[in-house]
Amino acid sequence: MNFFQTTVLLVIFLLLSVDTACGVDPQNRLSKKEKSVGFELLFNGENLEGWKQNGNWEVVNGTISRSAGGGSLTYTAKKIPNDFELHFQWKVARGSNSGVYYRPGQYEYQILDNVVHVDGKNPRTSAASLYFCMAPSRDVTRPVGQWNDGRVVCKGTVIQHWLNGVKVIDFNYTDPQWKFNVHLIRQRGANLADRGAHLFFQDHGDPVWYRNVKLRKIPKASSIHHQTVQPAPLSEEVRQAEQEKINRILKARKENDS
Repeated sequence: MNFFQTTVLLVIFLLLSVDTACGVDPQNRLSKKEKSVGFELLFNGENLEGWKQNGNWEVVNGTISRSAGGGSLTYTAKKIPNDFELHFQWKVARGSNSGVYYRPGQYEYQILDNVVHVDGKNPRTSAASLYFCMAPSRDVTRPVGQWNDGRVVCKGTVIQHWLNGVKVIDFNYTDPQWKFNVHLIRQRGANLADRGAHLFFQDHGDPVWYRNVKLRKIPKASSIHHQTVQPAPLSEEVRQAEQEKINRILKARKENDS
């Protein structure tokens, strides 16, 4: 090994040492801090052990990738605790739509290209929304093709959604001011009081990628520092389109029941 090669290797070693000291961890790994507060790694970065699918999801370079149609990817090794904190990273292609489902029914953290997909026009169905229930306070998504940091925190009757380090949703669904929001998601088929689901990533027919999926149970004595975050406002045009969608859902349900 010559002097130049030795120098290059030394520089690489120093850079890796700096990353470690600054808390920058390899993908799909738990940091010491995460381990200390009880996080578990749900995706090992190598295969889909513990997950159920129909052969349409694969692991590519440490990333979960939807490769074809065939249905959702479900974590079957264990159910989501009642009080929990979930971390994950996600990215989409142009116009892509997916979702992270973490409680029974239609409890969905929306995954979306807000710019191109029609759901991006309605804050209540945009990225990081509690889909068809609660809008994020603002759009802090990164450009298509870049990784986004998602986070869900639930304790008792409080639901928090985070996106790229920003808490964009924080509400107590028993608060009377959110009566309409609770009613709205019920029309879609969700009861916010339901618990005990398996985590799954939605196959909505579009390319989507996930990694760094981490989960912990929140101890009863812990605080999640609840402070209500006001959702982004909806225009009258968006509200009308939303009502039309509700009417279609109810009509289809009635026809199926008859």
